Amino acid sequence: MHQSKPRGRSPVVSDADIRRVASTLLVGQGPAAVTLRAIARELGVTAPALYRYYKSLDDLLDRLRLDFCADLAGELTTEIATLPDDGAVQFFAICRGFRRWALAHTREFTLVFASPGADRALRRFDEPFGRIFLGAAGRLLATYDIVTPPTDVIPPGLREDLLHFQTELLAALSESGQKFPAEKLDLGVTYLMIQIWARLYGHVTLEVFGNYPIPLANPEILFDAMLADLGRTAGLIAG
Repeated sequence: MHQSKPRGRSPVVSDADIRRVASTLLVGQGPAAVTLRAIARELGVTAPALYRYYKSLDDLLDRLRLDFCADLAGELTTEIATLPDDGAVQFFAICRGFRRWALAHTREFTLVFASPGADRALRRFDEPFGRIFLGAAGRLLATYDIVTPPTDVIPPGLREDLLHFQTELLAALSESGQKFPAEKLDLGVTYLMIQIWARLYGHVTLEVFGNYPIPLANPEILFDAMLADLGRTAGLIAG
């Protein structure tokens, strides 16, 4: 009588294995290559085995976003640790470091900042990259007389959104225990923060995807000019 061979045990996989393979697929082949089936195939297991750790691919991608944010924050933290204790100097270094990281890690940048689901990550003020930016903003508010738009020039149609942002930000700051002069976080400051992020993110995104309307021999010159303009507008740079 023929006896079937005993089945071998399925390979044991861990959360770290899943994220490692997913990250390798993303960086090597792009976001479209990151599927539960592809990850399972690389690990020698069936796709359902991954559901022990992640309820869906979106759930896994959200975790990867946090991992990449932590990598970015680690690079920025190392860089500003060598700089003078000056809020403006550190803030501009963070902006330049963000651009460098985005250009060196275009697929990670795309997942974190320019793909479906990225909006959820960007609204998490408690993740590592968010904490870096909030810390820099806090140092600026504490040590500089920031020039902010008066309330009466803020478009009325934006005020409700800014109030909601302000409330979420204050709650996150309270929970995080960060040193941040919350009493200075008025609508003018929140409006300025949104404008700064829009210009910073806009430049970097256009550069990463090669979407500037004219060829630029050295996009860094335009980036530095944009930072200087932001610095003058906010009163961080004289002139």
